[in-house]
This record gives sequence, structure tokens and C-alpha cells, in this order.
Amino acid sequence: MELFSALGFHWNRSSVPGMLPTHSIERVAFRFHRMLPEFVWDASVLEGNPFTYPEVKTLLDGVTIGGRQISDQEQVLNLAKSSKHLLALVKAGKFSMDKATFTELHSLVARNEALEWGHFRDLNRVFSGGLQALQDEVPQPFEKAAAFFLFGALQQFFFDGNKRTSRFMMNGILMSAGIDAISVPAAKAQEFNENMVRFYLEKDATEMMAFLVDCHPDAAQIHENKKNTPAGERDHGIAP
Repeated sequence: MELFSALGFHWNRSSVPGMLPTHSIERVAFRFHRMLPEFVWDASVLEGNPFTYPEVKTLLDGVTIGGRQISDQEQVLNLAKSSKHLLALVKAGKFSMDKATFTELHSLVARNEALEWGHFRDLNRVFSGGLQALQDEVPQPFEKAAAFFLFGALQQFFFDGNKRTSRFMMNGILMSAGIDAISVPAAKAQEFNENMVRFYLEKDATEMMAFLVDCHPDAAQIHENKKNTPAGERDHGIAP
């Protein structure tokens, strides 16, 4: 399939839920804003950052935490700045699944951490090919968002911060479609890392797609809808 060739990996498309519960942009933006400290902490735990949830909340309130490395503190603050910038883009209707937005978010996510931040490695052709394939062949927002995350994580378009930046892009795609953002819970960090290793080795995204569904706040409803949807309709992404 041209899609799989362009992205560099494959998955069982019939196993991915076609439609997820949707809301207004204002509603999903409000939830993202309300959950921001938790989202930032979850993302920092995936990076091995030692900040606790109370420390993250304190830092986001503008109070410096003693006894922590400056680099760890800066990583948390970068995640917060990136989250707020993403939220502003979505609320203003200015989020786009494109290179400019991707690099803009990376410049915030990986500031003072990556070898360069906000700069692509020499992979423009790979990116443009994958992006075009996603736009042409993946109409459903969740599948497109999850595939973009895995595309960015696998192809490593930046020197560092690829998974973080690609997850921000995933959530921008979701929220722009009225679907709640996904945060990988800190408690699932080990499972996430193990699944990602298998994905890198096998180039099969089916397991990671299912994992991301399970991390969605509406996971129970999504599974129930899928169970009650005829296979033919499910394969074509038709909501019940």
C-alpha cells in the first residue's frame, strides 16, 4: 500500500476505531487547559524526568523547586510552554498538520535540549511524502493523528524531542477535529516504552494504535461503540 510505504510502517486499519466522541473546539480546549499540569507531568515522566506531580504544579505556578537539576526544570517548563502554544493554535483555528507547525512546536519542546531545536534533519522528502499520504488516504482524525505521531517518532525528523513533538501534533489534529487530547498516563510509561520498542523493531503500529485508544479519556465508550458497530461500517470509519 502506498500509505504504508510512504510512512515506513503498517497497521491493521480495520482494528482502528473510525469515529470517536466529538465536541466543540471550546469544550476540548477547556479540558486540555484544565488537565495541563497532568499532561505536562505525564509527558515528563515518559522522558525519565524526576519531577513529581505536586512539583510540576508548583513549578507551573511560578515557584522554583529546590534540589532539582536545571535541565529537568527546563524540560518541564518547555513542555508547559509547548502545551500552551498548541492550545492557542487550536483555539484560534491556526493549527495545521504541516512542517511549519511541527518545527514551531519543536522549537519550544526541545529548546536548550536538542542539538538544534526547530530545525529539520535532511528528511524533507520523507516528511512531504508521508504527509501527503496521510492527507490523501487517512480521512478519520484519530487514525491520522496516531499515524502522524508514530511517523514522527519513527523517522526522527529532529535530533531529539521527536516523540514529544509528534504527540503534540497528534493532539493538535485531534482537538482541531473536536476530539479530546490523549495523554499517556505516567503509570503506563513502561508499557508505552515497551510498545514503542516493538513498533520500532517490527514496523507494525497495530499495538500502538490500540494502546493510544486505551489512553483516550473516552476509551470505554469507544470500545463499546466499536463492539456494536457492524464490521463493514467499522472498516469504513462510520460511526454508530
